[in-house]
Amino acid sequence: MHYWLNELWRLSYLVVCFAILGTLLGYPGWGIALGLGIHLAFTLRHLKRLYRWLEAPVDQRPPDGEGVWGDLFDRLYRYQKGQQHLQNRLRSVLKRVQESAESMSEGVIMLDSRGCLDWWNSAAERLVGLDNRHDRGHHLTNYLRDPAFIRYFRKMDYSEPITIDAPTNEARTLSCQITRFGDDERLLIIHDVTRLQRLEQTRRDFVANVSHELRTPLTVLTGYVETWQDNDGALPASYKRGLGRMEEQTVRMQHLVEDLLTLSRLETSERQHNERSIDMAALCEQIAEDGQELSAGSHEITCRIEESRRVFGDVEELRSALSNLIYNAVRYTSPGCHITIVYRRWDKDGAAIEVIDDGDGISPEHLPRLTERFYRVDKSRSVASGGTGLGLAIVKHVLLRHDAWLDIESRPGEGACFRCIFPATRMEKAPD
Repeated sequence: MHYWLNELWRLSYLVVCFAILGTLLGYPGWGIALGLGIHLAFTLRHLKRLYRWLEAPVDQRPPDGEGVWGDLFDRLYRYQKGQQHLQNRLRSVLKRVQESAESMSEGVIMLDSRGCLDWWNSAAERLVGLDNRHDRGHHLTNYLRDPAFIRYFRKMDYSEPITIDAPTNEARTLSCQITRFGDDERLLIIHDVTRLQRLEQTRRDFVANVSHELRTPLTVLTGYVETWQDNDGALPASYKRGLGRMEEQTVRMQHLVEDLLTLSRLETSERQHNERSIDMAALCEQIAEDGQELSAGSHEITCRIEESRRVFGDVEELRSALSNLIYNAVRYTSPGCHITIVYRRWDKDGAAIEVIDDGDGISPEHLPRLTERFYRVDKSRSVASGGTGLGLAIVKHVLLRHDAWLDIESRPGEGACFRCIFPATRMEKAPD
């Protein structure tokens, strides 16, 4: 504030002096005008200095000045030094971020709002085949041309990663996931999952091979057990009990092998290209009838149809998934429970099939793991009911092959709801 007072005193002193001089010469008005003109020239001189400094490089120091202009230039200098310090800190942080990104084994690619390449690390350069000299500003899909990735990129739903072959080496497998940030910008993270894929394929092959190898001896063993049971008149009572136990276990092992083979086929085979329109209402009614036969009258099973649209898919795979759900509902609920199959609209244009029971329910800590292979809430009860622990895993994989998903709701003492949700893309349009 004192700089402005000094400047005001300076102007007043200049005007008064020249007014007195003008009065002595008989021209007081010209004296005042001359004083104001000198102050204006002083101001214009400093404005010219300020303008030249603004046109100069950003690191040039502001000019010197007198009075309020000196204070202004000093403030600009302090602001300039502060900005330079902040920029240096930002450059240092950015350099550290880039160095840390360069040290990552995962590929990192920054995309602008148009989906064009903005920055990437050396791992991305190696995995995707980018060239820092020529590729900046080009669209990402010019380099990742896999049709599945292009659909993933355009769909704008990046909640799950996608697995594709590496464009530089088809023998390698990449897992790609996109994250949004900033002003509609995107960050692509690329993992080389070749080793994991090979291990997973080895596991699948092992399960499939073991299941196939077990199939023949189990068939032979079952045949011998049945033959002995047909001629058990001459056998002691202890042998009969043993044969009964052998039959139970061989049947259980056969079911386990069949489920393992089904799961292996779902995991390894490509989606069928001969998918057709399925009357889901009729399929639900058929599954309800199968459940009644399995229950043998110990459960009350009903079917409620609220949706008429058909679903595009593989009828045998969907039948297998729904059969597993009704099988679980019958096997893992007490006699007298009510089971309902509902086919209804879901989320505007989608559809859902729900298998609802009023049994004992499931504790919340078990729900996230129910679709894991061999996971059992109550191991003793599951074994006694004849379950293999693979039913919900089969349901999950069938639904994934149909772009659908499984949602489970349950609370202890309130029953459970197993919901198969189909997106609108899988639904046949209703007739006008």
